[in-house]
Amino acid sequence: MKILVRSPNWIGDQIIAYPFFHFLRRGYPRATIVVSCSAWTESVQFENLVDQVVVLPRIHGEGFWARMQAMEAAASALRKHGPFDVAISLPNSFSAAWILRRSGAKERIGYATDGRGFLLNRSIPWEPEKLGHRAEAYVHLLPEAARPPQDFSVTDFWGQPPEATQEGDKKVMDEVLNPGTPSVVRFEPSQAWASSSPLSPPISQPFWVLAPGSTAESRRWPLENFANLARRIATETGLIGLVVGGPTEAPVAERLCAESDLKLKDFTAQGPVGSLWPIFQQAKFTVSNDSGLAHVAALCGSQVQVVWGAGDPKRTEPLGPGRVRVLFNPVDCWPCERNTCSQNAALKLQCIRGMDSEEVWEEMKRGLRI
Repeated sequence: MKILVRSPNWIGDQIIAYPFFHFLRRGYPRATIVVSCSAWTESVQFENLVDQVVVLPRIHGEGFWARMQAMEAAASALRKHGPFDVAISLPNSFSAAWILRRSGAKERIGYATDGRGFLLNRSIPWEPEKLGHRAEAYVHLLPEAARPPQDFSVTDFWGQPPEATQEGDKKVMDEVLNPGTPSVVRFEPSQAWASSSPLSPPISQPFWVLAPGSTAESRRWPLENFANLARRIATETGLIGLVVGGPTEAPVAERLCAESDLKLKDFTAQGPVGSLWPIFQQAKFTVSNDSGLAHVAALCGSQVQVVWGAGDPKRTEPLGPGRVRVLFNPVDCWPCERNTCSQNAALKLQCIRGMDSEEVWEEMKRGLRI
């Protein structure tokens, strides 16, 4: 049997999809599973749960024709790896369903959104309120043979972090309830992300991690707030902080690290996201915006404090064996789940800007082992 999966387009969504891939492989242990993905999520595909990763071509140019050419090129590349018995679309986009249809897959599964129902022959109603967290929405797309028990929930999957010791929190593990008796499986980043050379921490003493980036303005805490929080952490704990992110976050890290009293070191643009797992595993804790790196940190077992913006934590809160704390400011328009804020100047971005560094620090002390 050959199964094709169109994986999510964003790093955070790909990490959230880990239970889906786990159950898919468990349900079809002898199947050939091929995953197609965008270039920016390639390093966090779960290589130990799939047989092949096909990176989709980028769109060259603008407009409808350029988009169609890219979609056809993607479908053509996938046909070379077929024929596929089943194809599953995790993104809700029209283009994802189009590529599955053009790949020649016999059964095509996905949610009926974006006018794409005619491209799928197993079209499932998109009812976000009923589906709950996005991890559960992805699991709901699994073929019957791979479904977990009907009462499955994401908290069942991850269980609770070990309470005995701080080192116990660093164990990267997930708990899955099999029919009958519980069993324990482990997420091993060295196997899942084997194609990315792991990055070792650049310092030998204990450290914490700061991930200040986010693609959306409605999920970016002001830089001065991160600076004030880092200064408080340095004063209270004496810990050095590593600033992580991609090339886009490098200018932010440069500005933060220029202030010596913050005790921060720039570790941005060092490699693909999948190579950061030793950093998160060894960190005392991680502070992040609502971003892909918050999800990666939680999956790798780090304690994570998320400064939350316009998103809905009931649907996209980071999951994993790492202890996760989410602090949000529920103003009247929250959660709008928009990337840009439509409020007037007085109210603009109050959901994310309305939290100060002292409030975040107190939340961290209450919820994390600082």
